[in-house]
Amino acid sequence: MKSLAPLASRTPSLLALLALLPATVAANDWPHWRGPERTGISLESDWNPLFPPDGPPVLWRAQVGIGFAAVSVADGRAFTTGNREDHDTLHAFDAATGQVLWQHRYQQPLDPKYYEGGTSASPTVDGHRVYLLSRRGDLFALDAATGAVAWQKDIAREVGARIPTWGFAGSVLIDGDRAVLNVGAHGAAVDKHSGRLLWKSGTAESGYATPVPFQHAGQSLYLLFGARELAAVRADNGRKVWSHAWRTSHDVNAADPIVAGPNRVFLASGYNRGAALLEIRGSRPAVVWENKNIRSQMNAPVLLDGHLYAIDGDHGKARLRCVELDSGQVKWTFDDPNHGALSIANGYLIVIGERGELLIGPASPEGFQPVSRAQIGGGRFWTTPVLSHGRLYLRNAAGSLWCLDLGARQP
Repeated sequence: MKSLAPLASRTPSLLALLALLPATVAANDWPHWRGPERTGISLESDWNPLFPPDGPPVLWRAQVGIGFAAVSVADGRAFTTGNREDHDTLHAFDAATGQVLWQHRYQQPLDPKYYEGGTSASPTVDGHRVYLLSRRGDLFALDAATGAVAWQKDIAREVGARIPTWGFAGSVLIDGDRAVLNVGAHGAAVDKHSGRLLWKSGTAESGYATPVPFQHAGQSLYLLFGARELAAVRADNGRKVWSHAWRTSHDVNAADPIVAGPNRVFLASGYNRGAALLEIRGSRPAVVWENKNIRSQMNAPVLLDGHLYAIDGDHGKARLRCVELDSGQVKWTFDDPNHGALSIANGYLIVIGERGELLIGPASPEGFQPVSRAQIGGGRFWTTPVLSHGRLYLRNAAGSLWCLDLGARQP
């Protein structure tokens, strides 16, 4: 890892080195939805974007059940979920070998409404626990090492929240001692240790995005996408500070809002709704620009160096696109992937197309030139690619999970 070289040159004591190692290892983990800093960017640098036309070596594969949950990686374990026979299963694997460490199964309908159905929210790892929200509002806290249930509850029933058409899809946000959930009009929070309800909002349908922390004007806030608005609420009590109306066909606000600066928030939705950059002036959001250059139906764009990299979709057709944050203007469009998902690591776009083609190339506003591309598998790929410790995790809707070797030893 690149941070070890300067340590070696200073020849610290063994105790000092051991004290630094956990932070170094944790930096390469991907413990929750959208990665270590919740931006879609991996902090990994010791990996190789080059691989042969037949693809990177496959370290291991697994069948996890139908769904779209991404992989979360922490402390040498990889977690994801899937549905079989109207039961969801949370799987815990040895991240290096694919050995099944434990599984937790619970009843949950497949609900294939216009798509495959199955699980949506990704597991969230925090310390020795892993948290999960089901599509029907079942909330779990489990021991990450053993799978033992620390506590569980039906949070939707407790707060009286209506279940959205396609079920709850936002992952659990752990912030200090709070577990924050996109359940209800503009969220709910419980004590992460006990599950005790801390605050709740109205009973209206939520959106499908994960809560996003936002520090603004000395206040700790959460950004929560509801069915018809984006709301900023106080972290301590859930009271709404401001909101911005955002109507989308079928009330599908699924892509996470992006904190784009101390006073700016970017949001986008699919179904030809488009995107907007908001500037928070006092306690009110004002629109800097709004257009249809990014229509993110499921996965949020990734913001890097003032540019948004996104899957832009419209009526069944989608493409990879780069848009300048300040102006909202398109820098380039790349048609190959159609729908799919992306992440960024060490300045490279990692893109998985809907039909299973993996493309890797520099993230640049000048254009996209893949340095590697390969067909990984068949089926539908909508789930974010996750790079952690030199291993790339990909899955399709049917539940095939690949762990690919992108370690620095690759030619």
